[in-house]
Amino acid sequence: MLRETFQGLLALMSLPASPLRLFVAALAGAWMAAGVPAQAVAESESAWSRNDHASVRLVSSTEATGSAETLRLGLQFDLAPGWKIYWRSPGDAGFPPRVDWSGSQNLDSAALRWPAPMRFELFGLDTFGYGGEVVLPIDVRPLRAGEPVRLDAKVDYLVCETICIPYQAELTLALPAGPATPGPHAHAIDRFVARVPGDGAAAGLTIERVEWNGGARPQLSVWARGVMPLAAPDVFVEGPQGWSFARPDVTLRDGGRHAVLRVPARREGAPPEANLAGESVTITVVDGERAAERTLAVAPGTAPASDAAALLGVLALAVLGGLILNLMPCVLPVLSIKLLNVVSHGGAARGTIRANFLASAAGIVSAFMVLAGVLVALRASGHAVGWGIQFQHPAFLIAMALLLTLFAANLWGWFEIRLPYSFSTAIGRIQGGADERESRWAAFLTGAFATVLATPCSAPFLGTAIGFALASGPLEIFVVFAALGLGLALPYLLVAAFPALAQRLPRPGYWMIGLRRILGIALLGTAVWLLTVLVAQIGWHGAAALAALLALMFGFLWIVREAGGARRRVRALGLAGFAALAFLIPVRFAAETSSAPQAVTPGWQAWDRAAIDRLVAAGQVVFVDVTADWCITCQVNKALVLTREPVAPRLSGDDGAVVPMRADWTRPDPRISDYLAGFGRYGIPFNVVYGPAAPQGIPLPELLTADAVLSALDRAAGRSQASLPPAGR
Repeated sequence: MLRETFQGLLALMSLPASPLRLFVAALAGAWMAAGVPAQAVAESESAWSRNDHASVRLVSSTEATGSAETLRLGLQFDLAPGWKIYWRSPGDAGFPPRVDWSGSQNLDSAALRWPAPMRFELFGLDTFGYGGEVVLPIDVRPLRAGEPVRLDAKVDYLVCETICIPYQAELTLALPAGPATPGPHAHAIDRFVARVPGDGAAAGLTIERVEWNGGARPQLSVWARGVMPLAAPDVFVEGPQGWSFARPDVTLRDGGRHAVLRVPARREGAPPEANLAGESVTITVVDGERAAERTLAVAPGTAPASDAAALLGVLALAVLGGLILNLMPCVLPVLSIKLLNVVSHGGAARGTIRANFLASAAGIVSAFMVLAGVLVALRASGHAVGWGIQFQHPAFLIAMALLLTLFAANLWGWFEIRLPYSFSTAIGRIQGGADERESRWAAFLTGAFATVLATPCSAPFLGTAIGFALASGPLEIFVVFAALGLGLALPYLLVAAFPALAQRLPRPGYWMIGLRRILGIALLGTAVWLLTVLVAQIGWHGAAALAALLALMFGFLWIVREAGGARRRVRALGLAGFAALAFLIPVRFAAETSSAPQAVTPGWQAWDRAAIDRLVAAGQVVFVDVTADWCITCQVNKALVLTREPVAPRLSGDDGAVVPMRADWTRPDPRISDYLAGFGRYGIPFNVVYGPAAPQGIPLPELLTADAVLSALDRAAGRSQASLPPAGR
């Protein structure tokens, strides 16, 4: 109001000489005599300093100083289209605005604050700054609160487009004493204050951690999450002198609520072993109008294997891991399928054996390619990905239970449907009597189906290969999964290379009828196992309803086992009806378990990532077991190691020195997915031990041994095995 009043007086001063003009002049003179500078009272901004590419001035959010100890001002830039100024850390080139406050009156300090920047790329250089209009907020502390403040600012700044031009501006702004009435620039200043990154709480952003990944192409990995999905996050890293950081490679998970930003890092003239592990860095994550900032120490990580030599090493591990997967407990549900595939070739021609086993190997590799395609699609859509995650979804488990029931009935001779119209003959048509084309198709589908059922768990070397693949691009995912399929198919390829191995088996005869019935029972046992896994997804009532439906379908197949003509159509319609009802069961029962907490094993705590740090800081050791009902290897680890001496007494000791935590991944949980990804793992079983001497955790092998667990507990506690009392005491 004072400003408008004074401007009106100045306008009246421009009138021709008259008594009114003389009156106004006298009034203005009296005002000046009162010791209040007219410009200071009237203005909450300095004059613009202009050039061809930018205009700059000081602005205040209030028209007087009031009684506050801190005043909020702003350094306002208005930039020509295409031109920019720089952030506090300019990137590969440039320098930020610098202000010299010498000559100011009643000024204790003036601190520039920096809104979240934008990234600019030119000639291969990454720079960070602002374009268009920007206000850099300034926190001004007067020496004497409540008294007038005069700011004399000498501003050195650089504006760039394809060329850069340095400028200097001299600005003056005087704020009088008086009530701190909001001025016309308060909103603009507040708008840019809101863009200054804080801890991210107000923006719903959290920077969780940062790791150093050395190797041929060193990088920082930044983990961030948002309450609302992230759209296009970027990260700006401020590290030790001499380091520079390029545009990150961004991976979104959990519908965009979690992000991993991998930032290439380099330092000119640094030796190859130079790294940032243990150094302090400031991380600023920006996603549209949201931003968060955090200064934290860089944790050591693993080297990204992205060069050709490392990729070849990973492929070798993938082949070895796929081969070992044939021996893991996870393949128990499909042993009957593999056994039937082998024994059915006794006495067959060498060409037939070779062709069928090659077809089975092709089915295995093709199944891995399908899995790779699904994972690539899920990751591209922002969903969490991992090895064996298909077992977390009721639709997949129901489909597998239906197929296994059909296969069992097929083995018992209750029905046959000729290829290529159904998967049902993937077992039956391997037997004698099928033409060669159907036999090849059957072998192919047998390999594919066995692969899908054999992939709920991890294996030695498998986790490393999958971790590399899922942390890389789509091409690496497909290549690594092809190598995994090749490893799993190696036994089939061995028989294809040496058909005599299968020729020496007994020829199919009446003994095959009994074997088929036994294997049919084994397949029904696998279906029952899938129903137990479904309990965690749709509850006991839903699993019982599906079991009853499968029993009815099995009985229906026995009744119409000699179907022909019209009865064959009735059988097809009946099977379609049973399948439709089966897939409707989760709709009815899933709600019973969707919000229910997952059960915690007695003696174990529910997994809580935040609690681990608190417990370790208090001097305790934490043993984490990431498991799932569908992970057979996990159950083997529990039965043979975790629940037996000498490990069980250490985990459940009365002294509480070890806190056992269990993370149940039976149902999808993005927190657990991200936790696994933090260790470069995407499958289970996964066990890790934390302690005062190992705050980052000591990961354990997939197949546990008592020695491995006890050794990790001792290392995490910082004690040697010799210093401990005998286990169980």
